[in-house]
Amino acid sequence: MKSVRERMDIISAYREVGSYRGAAEICATTAKTVKRVVEAAQRTDTDSPTPHNYDSVTELVAQRVEKTKGRITAKRLLPAARAAGYTGSDRNFRRLVADEKRNWRIDHHRGRRPGVWEPGDVLAIDWGVIGSLHVFCAVLAWSRVRFIYFADNERSETTLSALAACFEFLGGVPKTVLADRMGCLKGGVVANVVIPSPDYVRFSLHYGFSADFCEAADPASKGLVENLVGYAKTDLMIPGELSSRDLRYANEAARDWLEEVNAATHSEICCVPSERLEIERDLLGSLPQLRATLGRVVYRSVDKLSCVRYASARYSVPMALIAKQVEVRVANGQLDVSHLGVLVATHALVAPGETSILDDHYGGPRMKPRRALRPRTDAEVAFCVLGPVAEAYLKRAAAAGVTALKSDLVTLNRLQRSHGTDALLAALERATQFARYRASDVESILLAGVGVARPTSRGEAIIVSLPTVSPRPLSDYATGALS
Repeated sequence: MKSVRERMDIISAYREVGSYRGAAEICATTAKTVKRVVEAAQRTDTDSPTPHNYDSVTELVAQRVEKTKGRITAKRLLPAARAAGYTGSDRNFRRLVADEKRNWRIDHHRGRRPGVWEPGDVLAIDWGVIGSLHVFCAVLAWSRVRFIYFADNERSETTLSALAACFEFLGGVPKTVLADRMGCLKGGVVANVVIPSPDYVRFSLHYGFSADFCEAADPASKGLVENLVGYAKTDLMIPGELSSRDLRYANEAARDWLEEVNAATHSEICCVPSERLEIERDLLGSLPQLRATLGRVVYRSVDKLSCVRYASARYSVPMALIAKQVEVRVANGQLDVSHLGVLVATHALVAPGETSILDDHYGGPRMKPRRALRPRTDAEVAFCVLGPVAEAYLKRAAAAGVTALKSDLVTLNRLQRSHGTDALLAALERATQFARYRASDVESILLAGVGVARPTSRGEAIIVSLPTVSPRPLSDYATGALS
C-alpha cells in the first residue's frame, strides 16, 4: 500500500500531465496504480458508507462499553444484542465490541510517567507460583539488583524470612518496601488505605524501613518486580524443572542465576546492577545487630550424642554445645539451630526416626570401629608385643573360628624363642596371607625356611608375533599319502 506522501505525489503528477501513463512515468509506477489512486481521491464524502449487519446495535454496544469502562466481553453482551435485533455472526459481533473498546481506551487513557528512582529508596517485592513451588521476587529500584527466594507457601513468616534474606543479600535496608496487597502482610483496608499486619509492623520497625502498598489491581505500579516474576518462571523454574520437594536445590540454583543476571548489563539503565549496588549500598540503612526471630521457635537441650530431637528425628550440632540449650526453627523444609543468636547448624528435614548428621560437627567423617587388643595372660602379653603382624594374625584367626588359639599362643611363643623374632614375624605374615591359623602351620613354614614358594601377582600378558604356516589339506594325512 502506498504511503500518504506517495499518493499525493501521484495525484499532483496526474493533475500536471492529465494522463495515467504520463503520471506513471513521472512517479515510477504503473498506469493502473495511478488510476486507482486518482479514482479513490475523486470519491466525495457524500458517498454512503458500506452497510453492516451490526449497525442497529452499534449504539447499544457503545453504551455498555462506556458503562463498564471497557471491561465487558462480547460473550456477555451478545444476548442483549440478539434481543435488540442483531442477526449476524458471533465473529462480526466480536469485531464490533473489540473496535468499540479500543476506541474507548483511546479516549480514556489515563497516561503514565516513567518512574524516577533515588538510590537506597525503594525495594519492590511480589510472589509468583507454579504448581506447589512459590518464588519470592524483589528488585532494588535504582540499581535494578534482583533477588529471588523459593518456598512452599506464602505465609507471613515465610514472606518475612524471605525479606530478611533479601536484606542480607543486599547488605542493607532500603527506606521503603513496596509490596502488593498480599494477604500475608495486610491486616485490613479502610478507605483504600492498607493496614499492615502487626507482625509486619514489628518487622519493619526492627529493620527500620517504611511499609508501602501499591494500588489495588494495578500491576503497572510495580512493573519492576512483575517482570522479574515472569523471568524467574521462564528462565529458571520451567527449564530447571524445580520442585517444592527440594527447596535447598532450588535456592542453590537461584543463587547461581542471580550471580549471572546481576553481573549482566541491564537494558533499561545500561549499567551492571552489581556494580551499581556498590554505590547504592552506602545509602542503604544498616542491618540490625540482632536479627529478627521469625516463625515458630522451640527450645531443645543438646544430648550426649551432640544432637537435638525434633518431630521424632535427630539433628546434629557442634559437640561444644553438649548439655546446652539451643533454639530450633523450622521453615520451608529446613531446620535451623541457633545458640545465643548465632546460627550453628542447618539441616534438611528428615522423616521421623531418621538422623541428619554433619561430619563437621564431630571433627571429620566417622572412623571405622576398631577393637583394641587387651592382653591379660602372660602368653597373650608376650605374643601381642610382636606388634601389628601378630595383631593381624590374632584377629584373623579369631574371625576364622580357631577355638584352640589360646593354647596355640604358648606354642607360638616357644617358636619365637627357638627361631627368633624376625623369622616368626615372617612366618606369621605368610600364614595370615594364606589363612593358615594353627600353630602347626606356622611351625611348618618356619621349618621350610627359605625354600617356600613366593607367589606374586600375575603380570601383563606377553604378546609376540608368531610365524604363519600355510594350511595343509586333509588329503595329505591319508594312509596312502603317508607311504
